[in-house]
Amino acid sequence: MKVLVTGGLGFIGSHTVVELQNEGYEVVIIDNLSNSSEDVLKGITAITGKTPLFEKIDLREKSAVRDFFKKHNDVTGVIHFAASKAVGESVEQPLLYYENNISSLVYLLQELQQKPEASFIFSSSCTVYGQAEKMPITEDAPVQTAMSPYGNTKQMGEEIITDTAKVTNISAILLRYFNPVGAHETAEIGELPLGVPQNLVPFITQTGVGLRQELSVFGNDYPTPDGTAVRDYIHVVDLAKAHVIALQRLFNKKNAAKVETFNLGTGKGSSVLEVIHSFEKVSGKKLPYKMMPRREGDITEAYANTDKANNVLGWKAELSLDEAMASAWKWEQKVRNK
Repeated sequence: MKVLVTGGLGFIGSHTVVELQNEGYEVVIIDNLSNSSEDVLKGITAITGKTPLFEKIDLREKSAVRDFFKKHNDVTGVIHFAASKAVGESVEQPLLYYENNISSLVYLLQELQQKPEASFIFSSSCTVYGQAEKMPITEDAPVQTAMSPYGNTKQMGEEIITDTAKVTNISAILLRYFNPVGAHETAEIGELPLGVPQNLVPFITQTGVGLRQELSVFGNDYPTPDGTAVRDYIHVVDLAKAHVIALQRLFNKKNAAKVETFNLGTGKGSSVLEVIHSFEKVSGKKLPYKMMPRREGDITEAYANTDKANNVLGWKAELSLDEAMASAWKWEQKVRNK
């Protein structure tokens, strides 16, 4: 079966391509390389022994999307990662986020609705819950007013998919991730942001390797045990495996509804300082950091109730925060020593 992975050279996308190929799927990747590199194909090939098909396409170009589906008319499943994803940047450049994250989704669905049936996995986010009133967060928690344009694009994306699935042959699973971290154990692929990292862990590892002078911790006055913000950090390999299980659920017609939603996390919250201390433990390095004011759009805490993913989807996070930090550190060192 041929599966399209959009954004398949990105951080989560590349790890998911590996897991798909390990399960015997034929994979075709679409990526515009705006936040990734074609070199990632070598890493995927090194791990799996097989090079996926790759098409350099910008999904904002409607005609290019149409041409892709004419060429690859045997695609039966789509895992859609391609999107801009930094909260802070989205506050500064909202139109970039609305164009990139919404129009690309619409163009994909327009092509898929012409098929007799299609399975669609959407890369969503726990940002749709905003600052949830209760922890841990279940899938039934109310979707709050988004605190950033990025979060809003994920909410809108879910609504667009739900509306479309009602009147087409598309079945979908919305996967709301918490905070993906780590790298493949081989250190052949990992998180490689272009420019200054927007996420905590790559900033930590880049500081550890000497690329950054020090880490900024945004906010030490949150109502949490150590004053820093709390998130649910999930190993990217665990996350990738969940996408394969979700796709198989749709292929095997095990889904209980046209659109299903699952939280993907570990069920445990870790503060920024706990992540720093985990890195220091696995690397043996002391990390220089300074406290800074809170950032606009950041919430106090978010961690998942994973019961539905565990019991209904049949997936569970297996890897620890220390294992994630160790793999991220191994990857960072390899990247810098190339």
